[in-house]
Amino acid sequence: MTAAPVPDSELAARFVSEAVPLFDALGRGARRLTNSEADAEDLLQDTLLHAYQGFGSFRSGTNLNAWLFRILHNRWISRHRHRQCRPTEVSLEVITAGGHERSAVHSSAEVEVLDVMPDGDVEAALAELPDGARTAMFYVEVQGYTYAETAALMGVPVGTVMSRVSRGRRRLRIALSHLDRE
Repeated sequence: MTAAPVPDSELAARFVSEAVPLFDALGRGARRLTNSEADAEDLLQDTLLHAYQGFGSFRSGTNLNAWLFRILHNRWISRHRHRQCRPTEVSLEVITAGGHERSAVHSSAEVEVLDVMPDGDVEAALAELPDGARTAMFYVEVQGYTYAETAALMGVPVGTVMSRVSRGRRRLRIALSHLDRE
C-alpha cells in the first residue's frame, strides 16, 4: 500500500526547512566546479530548481546533503556537455580584424619583450615549438585569450593549455636568450 501524496505546500515547507541550511555549502561547491561567481550562481539556481522538482521522490531520512550535491554535479556535467556541443563564439571584432590583432587588454611581460625583438628571431623560435605549444602560445600571448577560452578553441583541457604555454615560454626564453647577451 502506498502512502498518500503530500500536499504541495507541505512539500515546499519541508524543502525550505531542510535545504536552505545547505545553500552555503552548495554555493561553495558550485564555485569550485565553475571557477566563476556568475556561473556558480546559475548552477546553484539550476540545481535548486531540479532538486525542488524532484523533492517529492526524495526519501525522508536519507542524506539530503549528498542528494543535493549529486544533483549539483549532474547539472554541472549537463551544462558542460551542452556548452561543448555549441559552436565556438568569436566576436565580430576578431572576425573583421582577420583574427590577428593583439589584444590591448592582455599584455604579458613576455609579449612586451617579444615586441622589441627582431621578428626573424622570434618567428624562428616560434617555428621550433611543437604545434600544440605554438597554437596555445598564439591564442594566449598574441590573441589575449584566457586559458579557458584557449582550451575551448583547441578542444583540450585547461591544464593542457597551461602546461603548453608554460613549456612554450620556457623554450622561447632559451631560444632567444642569445639576444639578451647581445
